[in-house]
Amino acid sequence: MDDITDAAESARTILLGLNREWIKKQGDFFVESPINFLSAVIWYLRKYNNGEFCTLPHVIELMQVEYNSLFTLLRTEKEIEILIDPFVSAYLQNVMEQLEGQIASAKISMARLSSAQLYYVLSGNDFTLDINNPEDPKIVCMGNNPLKIQTYGAVLSLYVSRLIKQVNQKGRLKSSLIFDEFPTIYLNNMDSLIATARSNKVSTCLGIQDFSQLRKDYGREQADVILNITGNIISGQVNGDTAKQLSERFGKIMQDRESISVNSSDTSISRSKQLEAAVPASKISCLSSGEFVGITADNPDCKIELKTFHSEIINNHEQLKKEEHSYLGISPVRIINNTMIERNYLQIKEDISEIVNSEMERLLHDPALSHLVIKKKK
Repeated sequence: MDDITDAAESARTILLGLNREWIKKQGDFFVESPINFLSAVIWYLRKYNNGEFCTLPHVIELMQVEYNSLFTLLRTEKEIEILIDPFVSAYLQNVMEQLEGQIASAKISMARLSSAQLYYVLSGNDFTLDINNPEDPKIVCMGNNPLKIQTYGAVLSLYVSRLIKQVNQKGRLKSSLIFDEFPTIYLNNMDSLIATARSNKVSTCLGIQDFSQLRKDYGREQADVILNITGNIISGQVNGDTAKQLSERFGKIMQDRESISVNSSDTSISRSKQLEAAVPASKISCLSSGEFVGITADNPDCKIELKTFHSEIINNHEQLKKEEHSYLGISPVRIINNTMIERNYLQIKEDISEIVNSEMERLLHDPALSHLVIKKKK
């Protein structure tokens, strides 16, 4: 993170990922307040000792510190002073109901991530996220847990949002971002990524079961923007509004119509042309397995005459089974036991305790900074 706006974006991503209903309430006082509070905590740890303790577990533990010490520490960083001033004022004026309403929603949400296993994963520093760095290219594969989709989805959202910032830059290698089951994570400004990343040779692919799923999790406005800004669409069998929208997007073509009229004395045949859907919604809702419809985008130097398609993928299933049987298991990078995980969990708590104690002692013994110490009488 280079500046405080990165911390603010990370805070928004993680909290909206944990509280999906907040996505439709952005701008509300009790939505923006916890985001500002979390931004302040993140940026404080980013600035403290050059970011040595700037990890999500350390952020969660620092948020649980009692208010006198927490607000004192945050006040020492000038950049976040404007963010925490409303919280400090409410605390000093004893407006505790408002303060708890502002902060508790952030603390309760983040507390859902407080587990020894998650702390172990999130406190590591095994590699950087600049996957298309010409000097150190890499493949990053992250998977969600079907049993804990919302909790893990928020963490994945945070990783992906930071990864995108580093990938979507000039002078990098060609890269592809593939999001299967995209609605299970929340990415702020996903539409701008799709719109701008193409110029930086970044391909974005979103896998969605149904448009209604995207609208439920992202809200109608964002979902419609994401749908309309994509240039290439490939769809299997879908029903309802999704099928109708796709049919309308594929457009209409002139088709021959023939009608036969039979009466007691004569039979008449009339032929005409009529604009009808190229791929009717009824056809999309009855596609077989392996059968797809879609539309592709082209470039000025590579025109595609038949941009809309209705095709079937023909697989050699016997050959695929042989290939699957020859797969080799991935050998573990390191062996982890519960003792290591528990030790890491306790170490993070101890790190925060040491930061609080050492900083409070430093401030109390420095006459130039002692005025920052908050000592509210109970």
